Order: sequence, then C-alpha cells, then structure tokens
Amino acid sequence: MNFHQFALVTLTNFGVEPFLKHFLSMTSSPLPRQSNIGEIDPFSEDFSAFVFKIQANMNKAHRDRMAFMRICSGKFTKGMEVFHYQGNKKIKLNQSKQLMAENREEVEEAYSGDIIGVFDPGIFSIGDTLCTAKNKFAYEGIPTFAPEHFSMIRNKDTMKRKQFVKGVEQIAQEGAIQIFTELGGGMEEIIVGVVGVLQFEVLAYRLKNEYNVDIISTPLPYQFIRWIKNNEVDFKKLNLSSDTKKVQDLKGQYLLLFSNEWGVRWATDKNPDLVLAEFSQN
Repeated sequence: MNFHQFALVTLTNFGVEPFLKHFLSMTSSPLPRQSNIGEIDPFSEDFSAFVFKIQANMNKAHRDRMAFMRICSGKFTKGMEVFHYQGNKKIKLNQSKQLMAENREEVEEAYSGDIIGVFDPGIFSIGDTLCTAKNKFAYEGIPTFAPEHFSMIRNKDTMKRKQFVKGVEQIAQEGAIQIFTELGGGMEEIIVGVVGVLQFEVLAYRLKNEYNVDIISTPLPYQFIRWIKNNEVDFKKLNLSSDTKKVQDLKGQYLLLFSNEWGVRWATDKNPDLVLAEFSQN
C-alpha cells in the first residue's frame, strides 16, 4: 500500500480520525496527468503507469535490466495483465520490485503515486504507457533534449561487435546518450550525442566495466541538431551545405547535424518545404 493508505489504516485503528484528517490535509495527493485522450484521474479504478527510467546491469551477476514506472491511476497487482500502448500488445508484470538504496523488495500491490521497477526484457522505452482501461491511451512523453557535443566512436576489438552494439543501445535506451548512424551505415561506427562532455567518459567507463569493450572516440565539429518533422520530404534530395551530415536515430527518424547556425539557415532557406524541430518527442 502507499503512504496515504498506510496512514489511513494505522491511524484509524488507533481511533484518531481528527488527527488523521489534519495529517492527510498536509500531504499532497497524486496529480492528474495528460494523455492523448485528455486528463487521466489518478483516483480512477483503471490501472495506468508511465515509464520514466530504464537502467541496465543493476545486478552485474545477472545482467538484469529494470524499467521504473510511476503508477498514475488504479491499483497494481503482481502478475496482472496490462496493455503496453507503444508495443501494441498485452503483457504480464510478473517481476516487480521496490528499491531502497541497495535493498530490493518484491511488490505484491501498489497504488497511484507509487513507483515500482519491473523486469525489462528489452521491450520498454522511456515514455511508454501501460494501462488496463478499455479505452487505451498514451501519456504525454518526455522530450528528448538536443545534444550539444558529438563524437564518432568505434570498437577497438572487432571481435566484440555484439557486446559493443548491445552496450551502446542499452545505454542510449536509458537516456544517458543519443546515438546516430549515417544513412546506409551499420553499427561499426556510430555518432554519439551528449549534453555534457563528461558523458563521453561515463560511456567509455560503462562499456569497459559492464560490457568489456574498449572504444576509440573522435570528437566531431557539429554544434546543432535538428529532427525532420515532415516525413514526406525527400531526405536524400535536400539542398544542404557541404558540412551538414544526414543521420538517423535509433527509431529510424531522420536528422541533420550542423557545424554552425549558417548551415541551419541554409537548410531552411533552400528547402522551403522542410520542417525542422530542435527536440524529439518520445
């Protein structure tokens, strides 16, 4: 049970309803959240939850991966069947935990406002919605902020390609980095974008310690990134400056990397039908 429900049961059993009302009036209740069908009432009986964090290798011995979600409405019961909106399929939430420091506890029940972690076999992404309502919906996603620093990275040992690909993809899915590939390119060399340069060091450390992969990193001169919003534009025929690079992200969305603001203006001036966005919405 959540904190409110624990307080309600405990204080009521001791016959202190007046204190209970005063106490609960000082605490905040779960707030409604916007979705693609409107505002969702946190006190609705229908279960819904929002994935806000992915973390790989929390237990190195088991190479586990956890998806952390906030319950936005209704009641969670271990083993319940829910609808994964982005995956467009039903799944069962069998392995659920609450974490406090290094301690993990199995969760049998949880309620609106609680945060739980569930085992992720690689199907969840940040911003995903889980629900049981007959009228399926998706909560508004978390914006992906534009990286400001870029580097080309590659694996030193070509025999460890599988570990390299798995490592960068999992770390990217956590939201720590963003990765891009050139059109028609593979994962032998990828472009990594980050908000702060220290994230490159974190990436190298995690790949070495969690995936036993050493990388070579080469800084790139790009300073601006833009997502292409209108898919009907012929990406390959765009009139761009010579130092603009065409890339794709993990979801196959087309993007442009620019060395300076002049390149951005050139792209918009020479391609009047092109619609660019500074941020990606998951």
